[in-house]
Amino acid sequence: SQIGPDGHPTRGDFLPPVPLPRRMFAGRRTTFHAQIRIGDDVRKDSTITGVTTKEGRQGLMVLVTVRAAISGPRGLAITEEQDIVYRGDPDPKLPPAQPQPAPGNAVWSKSITPDEVMLFRYSAVTFNGHRIHYDHPYVTGVEGYPGLVMNGGLTTLLLYELARAQANGSVVQMNSRNVRPLFANQPIALCGEPGADRATARLWAIDPSGALAVSAEVRIV
Repeated sequence: SQIGPDGHPTRGDFLPPVPLPRRMFAGRRTTFHAQIRIGDDVRKDSTITGVTTKEGRQGLMVLVTVRAAISGPRGLAITEEQDIVYRGDPDPKLPPAQPQPAPGNAVWSKSITPDEVMLFRYSAVTFNGHRIHYDHPYVTGVEGYPGLVMNGGLTTLLLYELARAQANGSVVQMNSRNVRPLFANQPIALCGEPGADRATARLWAIDPSGALAVSAEVRIV
C-alpha cells in the first residue's frame, strides 16, 4: 500500500507530493569522513534540503535534493546529497537533446555491458523498486524507453571503482551528474583522466553513440 505505480514509495510521506509522473536520478555528492567496519551499528538520517521547480526543454521539472548522514560508533562516516528529478512525459514533437562530448582524454578506460541480471541485483541490494530497471513491459510500454534503464547509481559506482583501482590513494569525495540515460545490453565506456596534481580525477561514462551519459569528479588522498 506504500508503493506507487512506478515501484517507488508513494509521494507525500517522506518524498514531497510532486504530481509529475517520471522520476530520474540526476546526480550525487558524496564525502567519506571515516571508515565503517563490519559489525558496526550504523545510523542513517535523511533530510530533504531542497525542492526547486524549473522549466526545462521538455517542460516543467521539479528537482528534489535529499541529504543523508551516515554515522557509526566513531561518529559521522559518510555524507551524501542526491538529486532526484521529476518531470512529465516527453513531447514526441520535440527533437532529442543534443549529445555532449567527453570532458577529457581518457587515460583510464574500461568497457562494460550491463544486462538484466546486473540491473536487478543492484536494484535488490540497494532496495530500489523502480520498475524502469527490471520491468521490460513497463519501461517500454508505459514510460516509452527503448529498454531497461541503467541505474544511475550503478554507473556512478562503476566509475568510483575505476578511480579506486587506478588512483594512487583513497577516494574521499565524489561528485557526479547524470546527463543521459544508459540501457541494458548496450556497451558503456567508463573513462577517467587524473589531474595534474594526482589529487583529483575526472571520470565519465559514454553511451554506444559516443555521447556523454555521466560525468564525475573525485578527490584522492
